[in-house]
Amino acid sequence: MMKELITHFPAQLKEAVALAGKAKLTLPVHPLHNILICGLGGSGIGGTIAKEIVHNQATLPIDVLKSYSIPAYVNAHTLVICSSYSGNTEETLEAYRQAKARGAHLVCITSGGQLLELAQKGDSHIVVPAGMPPRACLGYSLTQILHCLAFYGIAPVHTAHILEAATLLEHEQEAIKETARTLAARLHDRMPVIYSTSLHEGVAIRLRQQLNENAKILCWHHVLPEMNHNELVGWSQPYPGLAVILFRDAEEHPRNELRIEICKKIFERYAGDLIEIHPLGKNAVERKIYWIHLGDWLSFYLSEIRKVDAMDIKVIDNLKKALSEK
Repeated sequence: MMKELITHFPAQLKEAVALAGKAKLTLPVHPLHNILICGLGGSGIGGTIAKEIVHNQATLPIDVLKSYSIPAYVNAHTLVICSSYSGNTEETLEAYRQAKARGAHLVCITSGGQLLELAQKGDSHIVVPAGMPPRACLGYSLTQILHCLAFYGIAPVHTAHILEAATLLEHEQEAIKETARTLAARLHDRMPVIYSTSLHEGVAIRLRQQLNENAKILCWHHVLPEMNHNELVGWSQPYPGLAVILFRDAEEHPRNELRIEICKKIFERYAGDLIEIHPLGKNAVERKIYWIHLGDWLSFYLSEIRKVDAMDIKVIDNLKKALSEK
């Protein structure tokens, strides 16, 4: 099942663009001063990545919330985008209720559940196809969030880039899968440590989440330059059980590029393995989506090596069940 869902990702991106083109959003009553994107897990990572994509283009500040309590600044001049694939994510529902009480302009992205029921009472909403794991639906949420940012004049339209990214993935599918198989073989007996620069943290988080959920392993991530001011000190002795995954981008700030080259020598000395991942694509959207797809395949092939069910998330289901009983 997960294999089929990952294979379908390029088609999902195209479907998501068509879905965005049919979305009926309403204009806010008051001028917008800021944006808050609410969502967790597979539903929330789209907000993080969208914020990074429009980092140098957004005309208003954007925050991403992955908890219950919204910031004090949220009011009638705030666009609040609530993304919950199931529509029943309790943290996102609580954030929705708080934003509604503050008079924020709300847009909900969901496949159904309580969030859709609430949104249908008067808020803009985009309904995406149901019946899949949220982590397999990033194409839907990322595209709809970028569409919202464009519709409300906060950032340029990126739908053409998403379609180009889908075409890129289709053309490179077999090569991506072969690279992912090779990387999975190198990681099967090591704990991954994922590094990127701060403008690609969403991609690093996405890979961490997919390795957690699909491959059933622990790992961690950090970003440059921040890790140079703390975590780098930890690399003072050999860690043969760790494998560093380093996301590289030719468009990095020159000083970050220099930092990466210096840090590489340290990782090569102390880590059990060092994996550098360079993206394909001629713009930020294509490169990030390439990385995402490669990471998804990597997590799947690692699940096969480890002989675990990539679809199984019983521990999360048990947590949600326990919470619902309180």
